[in-house]
Amino acid sequence: MSKSTLATTVARINLISNAFLAITKILIGYFAHSAALLNDGINNLGDTLSSIITMVGISAGSKKADDDHQYGHERLECVAAILLSGIIMFVGIALFGSGISSIIKKTYLETPVPTFITVIASLASIIIKGAMYIYTQWAGKKVGSPALMASAGDSLSDVFATSGGLIGILFSRMGYPIGDAVAAVVIAIFIFRVGVEIFRDGMNQMVDRACDESFTKEVRALIEAQEGVLKVDLLRTRQFGSRCYVDVEIAADPNQTLTEAHSIAERVHKTIEASFPTVKHCMVHVNPSRKKQ
Repeated sequence: MSKSTLATTVARINLISNAFLAITKILIGYFAHSAALLNDGINNLGDTLSSIITMVGISAGSKKADDDHQYGHERLECVAAILLSGIIMFVGIALFGSGISSIIKKTYLETPVPTFITVIASLASIIIKGAMYIYTQWAGKKVGSPALMASAGDSLSDVFATSGGLIGILFSRMGYPIGDAVAAVVIAIFIFRVGVEIFRDGMNQMVDRACDESFTKEVRALIEAQEGVLKVDLLRTRQFGSRCYVDVEIAADPNQTLTEAHSIAERVHKTIEASFPTVKHCMVHVNPSRKKQ
């Protein structure tokens, strides 16, 4: 299975799962008297929309380069991740406001005691979302997809959100209805924080942020190990969606022919791209060494 096919398959599974959870929890929350479960179901509606955005982003990002987009479409995945972060932050703010309002106005006292089926539904949701998080994170790392990693983060936030709702339901059933509102506020803060982190990661890739230091050190060491390379004069990297570009200036023997210098550059170019699958392109410039040979 190709990387693009795997990413699309995972996104479709998430879409179906989120839609199922949304419908189920909204219906059970309404008829079983659980505002927490009902709100959690509405949250899953947002997840369904997020899954659609993720699929669109992955599909667009996997398109090959064309005359109008000669460097490819990978950054469209970053756009999808940023849109997804906005949805997550909005849900976090909404849940936070709802929880604070319920505490101040004491409207939680008017909420009927949830029936036992809400406990079962919450537990089932936690298990499903936990599995979605593990699977989506694995796939996201395998294909290097920021959109899938963002979706995995969303699933993890849902695990905590539903856990908070479950705690609230249990407290309500034990005679402490305020527990639902308090749990909603705490989990809302966590959800908002996840959204901020996803937004930050997406923006870093949109604005050509350099790759991490450990990756750069590995690239530098491999370049310096190539035959004919006397020194690395300059090494720059930049993130481009789920991949990156490497630009390097190397010093070589100034007395060699143009053909020989080109062979060294070509060797460095091919070695870096073959050794690091995340490197979309490696540009090599050869400088004459200033050291006496």
